[in-house]
Amino acid sequence: MDKNLEIDKIDATDLKILSILLDDAHLPYTEIGKRVHVSGGTVHVRMKKLEQLGIVKGAQLLVDQTKLGWDISAFLGIYLDKSSLYEEVAVQLEKIPEVVNIHYTTGIYSIFAKIVCRDTQHLRQVLHDKIQKVGGIQRTETFISLEERIARSIPLDEPHSA
Repeated sequence: MDKNLEIDKIDATDLKILSILLDDAHLPYTEIGKRVHVSGGTVHVRMKKLEQLGIVKGAQLLVDQTKLGWDISAFLGIYLDKSSLYEEVAVQLEKIPEVVNIHYTTGIYSIFAKIVCRDTQHLRQVLHDKIQKVGGIQRTETFISLEERIARSIPLDEPHSA
């Protein structure tokens, strides 16, 4: 679907609702409605519309993984044997629980992925026993994150017309 078609179906109220929820997803629809000057029912209907448009893709609980013993975040630059193997490789990477996101990229890597592990031994095991065994991966380069400083959504403003 053309991205501009989705933009034409949302308005400033939708963006305000999204912005409030991005700031605090625990707020009830009634409270959001008060802030946006609509009813809680209207917020509910608009959220359903945003889900149907594919703009809202569900809800997610954010957890401090380090407090649960997952101390290593690493990024992988993945070289593929052929770029046409992306879809097959992506499907296999999705099956590895430690892989938390992947991006099909331009530049020297075909795929850039983030993985989370308990420690360096676990990282080695995931790289050696899982990722390197995925067919179509030629080689990888690993970058260990020392700190994540910013993790946020983009600021939402008025919808732009094409």
